[in-house]
Amino acid sequence: MADFLPEGCLMEKKENSLCMRNLTTLGEAYKEQRILEARATVCDSLHNLTVDLGCIKGVIPRQEGALGIREGRVRDIAVISRVGRPVSFVITGFSRNEAGEAVAVLSREKAQRRCMDGFISTLRVGDIVDARITHLETFGAFADIGCGIVALMPIDAISVSRIEHPRERFTVGMNIKAVIKSIENGRISLSHKELLGTWQENADMFRAGETVAGIVRSVESYGAFVELSPNLAGLAESKDSVKVGQQASVYIKSIIPQKMKVKLIIVETFDYKYTPCEPRYFYEGNHIDEFIYSPEECDRLIMSSFE
Repeated sequence: MADFLPEGCLMEKKENSLCMRNLTTLGEAYKEQRILEARATVCDSLHNLTVDLGCIKGVIPRQEGALGIREGRVRDIAVISRVGRPVSFVITGFSRNEAGEAVAVLSREKAQRRCMDGFISTLRVGDIVDARITHLETFGAFADIGCGIVALMPIDAISVSRIEHPRERFTVGMNIKAVIKSIENGRISLSHKELLGTWQENADMFRAGETVAGIVRSVESYGAFVELSPNLAGLAESKDSVKVGQQASVYIKSIIPQKMKVKLIIVETFDYKYTPCEPRYFYEGNHIDEFIYSPEECDRLIMSSFE
């Protein structure tokens, strides 16, 4: 679904830029009703968006600013928050402003409706989609799955290794992949951890006897859990002054698939602010029915079912 990308992705493509070279190419895009993208620059007092098309300006009337605005199901913040960001739209016509300059009349709502009808309505649980992080809350991450249509990824669905806030995994604007976790009453929930590899796939990246970097994720009375990768953590005896969120150098004492355990020794911890990088994915398909995290030889079964 090449046209139905998260907002910002189409703007990066050459064919999008070619449509905005001049009035002639914009006119052709209007006749073909192509979905285009450009950056919104101003939202006026009536919540109409001005969009920079390069050769001319475009205007998205408030009621065309987002799917559901017209009916009152979506608040105006969905329009206001687009200032400075890319927006998807189709051209619905041309007019002239008070100065006599040509202006393109645009509709983001029509682009989103086409995305809903042609793409999102066809999705089923277990499908894997491209997404772009739009904002982060303590309870989860919101991601655009097409033309500005946003779905929620709960914090416990982001990775197997627990985190305190989604900003520890994502940054706004990051491109990711996500699994359709549920579809209820038109609302889509996403998951992510199933794409980050099984326990064994992650454990295979490490060897006993190595000293590697990690992040302290929790400190308990019996030890500290140190994340080695987003889907793998090991347990180390805690040391004085070890705190959640610290970076750690850890010695890998043993890796035990039968017990699904990695035993660690903390060499050193230190404070360090880091920026999340784009995730590494182990699963590359377009659909997943079942994800079994635990190793075959382990009696404990951890799995996700999307059937």
